Amino acid sequence: MKPSWLWSRQLSQLYSQCCAVTHQRWGSIFPIQPSQSTNAAENQPECHETVPIHPWLRLSCSSWKDPRSSTVLVVAVLSLSGVVGNRFYNDPKLDVGTIAPETIKAPASAQVEDVQATEEKRHLARSDSGTVFILDPAVNQQIHQDLQQLLQQLQALRQLPGSVPFVPPTTLSIASQSYLRQAPELEWQQVRNAVAASPQVASQRLEQPHASAPTQPAQAIAELLTYGQNYSPAAIAELLVKVEGARQQYAQLQSTLANTALADHHLDADLLNLSEADWQHTRMGVQQATRRMVAQGIFPSLAPGVLVAAVQLQVSESIPRQANSLATQIVMTVLRSNVVPEPNLTQLRAEQAAQAVPPVIISIHQGEVIVPAGGKISATNFVLLDHFQLSRRGINWMGLLGCSLLVSGSIAVFWLMEKRFHRRLRRRDYTLVLLLSLSAPLLATFGISSTSLPMVGLLVGSFYGSILGATVVLLLTGMMAVGISMPLSFLISSAVGGLVGGALAGRMRSREELALLGGAVGIMQGVVYLLLYLTLNTGGPLVWYVVVSTTLIQGLAGFAWSVMTLGLSPYLEHVFDVVTPIRLAELSNPNRPLLKRLATEAPGTFQHTLFVATLAEAAAQVLKCNVELVRAGTLYHDIGKMHDPLGFIENQMSGPNKHDAIADPWQSTLLIKKHVSEGLVMARKCRLPRAIQAFIPEHQGTMLIAYFYHQAQEQAKQDPSLHVEAADFRYPGPIPQSRESGIVMLADSCEAALRSLKDATPEAALYMVNKILRARWQDNQLIDSGLKREEMPLIAEVFVQVWQQFHHQRIAYPKLSLSGSSRD
Repeated sequence: MKPSWLWSRQLSQLYSQCCAVTHQRWGSIFPIQPSQSTNAAENQPECHETVPIHPWLRLSCSSWKDPRSSTVLVVAVLSLSGVVGNRFYNDPKLDVGTIAPETIKAPASAQVEDVQATEEKRHLARSDSGTVFILDPAVNQQIHQDLQQLLQQLQALRQLPGSVPFVPPTTLSIASQSYLRQAPELEWQQVRNAVAASPQVASQRLEQPHASAPTQPAQAIAELLTYGQNYSPAAIAELLVKVEGARQQYAQLQSTLANTALADHHLDADLLNLSEADWQHTRMGVQQATRRMVAQGIFPSLAPGVLVAAVQLQVSESIPRQANSLATQIVMTVLRSNVVPEPNLTQLRAEQAAQAVPPVIISIHQGEVIVPAGGKISATNFVLLDHFQLSRRGINWMGLLGCSLLVSGSIAVFWLMEKRFHRRLRRRDYTLVLLLSLSAPLLATFGISSTSLPMVGLLVGSFYGSILGATVVLLLTGMMAVGISMPLSFLISSAVGGLVGGALAGRMRSREELALLGGAVGIMQGVVYLLLYLTLNTGGPLVWYVVVSTTLIQGLAGFAWSVMTLGLSPYLEHVFDVVTPIRLAELSNPNRPLLKRLATEAPGTFQHTLFVATLAEAAAQVLKCNVELVRAGTLYHDIGKMHDPLGFIENQMSGPNKHDAIADPWQSTLLIKKHVSEGLVMARKCRLPRAIQAFIPEHQGTMLIAYFYHQAQEQAKQDPSLHVEAADFRYPGPIPQSRESGIVMLADSCEAALRSLKDATPEAALYMVNKILRARWQDNQLIDSGLKREEMPLIAEVFVQVWQQFHHQRIAYPKLSLSGSSRD
């Protein structure tokens, strides 16, 4: 019987031959030949995927046979079922709504408090207690400042020229002067024309016996004619000029008054026609009325008509009647809401109202029937049954079984999603997800009105991707809704916050971005809770202080879980060896101590590393691999060369070659191999993640150190006693186990060759790169990496494109310009 590794090798060769037939276009570049590397064949896995279904549903033999994986699965089901199904441990069989199988009587007399009914009444009392408001000193001060400013503006207007009387009252009465100053232009022209007519005609019109009490125009005309009869025509003309001047000044006052707060109320006549005594009386009355209105408090929900009526009542007691309208508008202009809720007093009143509610007591005498046979158990019946321990509490095995099935189904959904979108979770990753998942129902079991779903979403999304983060939150929410007794608004708001965090955490690339996302999670949780509260509590009155305070608490709870996420994530990353985009970005910082040492102690290797990283990143991006992992892994793949930098040609800086002095290819090979083992030692000492450590041996795989192998063969030709084994000149491996490390191997192999090209054409460079990639493929170095044969040409094209960007053509400067003393 053939050994398993030989069967695997033959299957691999058969697969390669099929690819060669299918991809004839590329076959000339990558001819498939049996590998000569026995070491590579020995590294083939003993178990291959054999289930002929969709790739994301394939099951590996190791995952079924590994007892530790089965143990993790059993522990996950039992622990989650035990925590989520906590309420089934002491579940009453005779619960509210069930039918009593027999008549149950009270074994003794008792008075039992109905705690739930009492709490409902007290909750209603808290809601009905109302909000306590207090006066806002800042608003009151602003009201008085506005009032003083408005009164000063009005006083300044009254001091302007053109106020009544503008001529002595013996000449024209105050009423006539007020009318003439503000009369419309058409009426004023009629008055002038009437005065300019014959005084006898005008006097005859005024002496008609049927004339009733004169109107304002008639009275003004009569007084002007009387003045004209007593004085000369020049005097009456001078008087008309004074009236015209007063009219012009009044028009200017009106335009000035339009810039005050009373411009829309048309109170210019009321203001300017008041006598000085009435004005001063009005000022004091306005101030007194404003103080009274402010002292009694002005609520924002007060109807405008009610407020106007209250102001009119205040000003009518202390202000002249003719100034009531003016005073009312002045006070209404400056008044505004000046009350604010006082949280402490509101809470105190609510608690006092709740404590004033007496407990609901259920009395029963011995032998009295609690519930008859066949009767439906009410809430009152259940209180008595539970008090006398007749509710038959015990373990609800059917409930626990249903909870276990729900948990098992949720785990299966998570496993399918993981196989579809991640595929690389380890047992420690499953353990971490399980511990995070247990935290949410455990908090609810302890009676805490908040869950850790935001933290679970942020951590799982950040560690394993947005899809898995959102999936875990959704599954936990469904399980907790069935097995945990907690307010629906608390659960849904926490779940929405967790979904937002889980869906976006995988896109974060820095702790700062994760912190900002945590703030958004807190805001989202608070907003969702507020909407749910307003939607679900439509039957009773709303106490906005309670609503706002509870909403704020929920928002702060979501933010607090985000802060805890930021604090825990670095420790969890190290303990469970998790590589996240954020951690990879931090490890790729060139100021990390290990990278700074590499740049200082082995500068040639560091430059080589940067170029390899550029090649590998470009290829990883095109192949949709983990670019952050490729970047970080490449930066650390050659750190082992720091143990002896001069043993590698890129650090010799045109100096003597150390291997010429050694003159022993076996010793030189050991020195070269040592950069892998020493690199692993340095990586473990610096606590690099295992995913990064894997790049150190895998980027070399089991490749042959060809230069010293051929040197040894040449020495063996001269000295027949020397025995050359190819295995002595191969790296210890393993070969690349991921697409990312396979890409780095190819980039590392092509870097030196591409750097050596100076004036080569892109076609020549592409041919050389394809030749190198063909050699790695034929050497079976990529058989476990997951890279496909049809992806090789694409990788080669990307490498050549990057090489062209680094070695683009430059302008050839004339020799004369280069020898000049100054250059641009």
